[in-house]
Amino acid sequence: MDATMTDKSGKLIQQALQARRENRLADAKRDLVEAVGLCRRAGLQAELAKALTGLGQIERDLHCSSAALQHYEEAVALYRAEGNALKVAHTIRHVADIHRHEGRYELSERCYNEALRLYRDHEKTPQLDLANAFRGLALLKDDTGNIKEARSLWQKARDLYAAVNVEAGVAESSRRLALLERKQADPGI
Repeated sequence: MDATMTDKSGKLIQQALQARRENRLADAKRDLVEAVGLCRRAGLQAELAKALTGLGQIERDLHCSSAALQHYEEAVALYRAEGNALKVAHTIRHVADIHRHEGRYELSERCYNEALRLYRDHEKTPQLDLANAFRGLALLKDDTGNIKEARSLWQKARDLYAAVNVEAGVAESSRRLALLERKQADPGI
């Protein structure tokens, strides 16, 4: 029965990913809600965490931060229980992003720092994930007026984006660094 449930939940998650790519958010949400229910009933914790993470992203796309936060936090707890440090780091980074967007800077910083610690402690951390964590913390430091730290973090992010050939990340980091230079020269900006 578990194999059948895993196959069905996996198919729903894949359908939801495709629907999101096609900007059919209602369809994606429907499939993920069904996958979450199926995984809960079958006790499929790893699949449940994956479905919750997907549902959290859809809720963010729909600008429902509180619902997204609930889904991501439950997924973090499940990933912690299975001992999957990279999934914890990736998911907690999304939690940090939500807190930052909502102006809960202290909570956001704690989450980014945890994600960065987990990434640094893991030998198989994808450089893109590390770059994205530095990016989020750089945005936070800029939002809170810590230009010196923001510049250092944007530099780290830019170097990592360059190392993995993510031109959009390099370009954004370069723009942010230039803006921070202007802010430092003229604090009234």
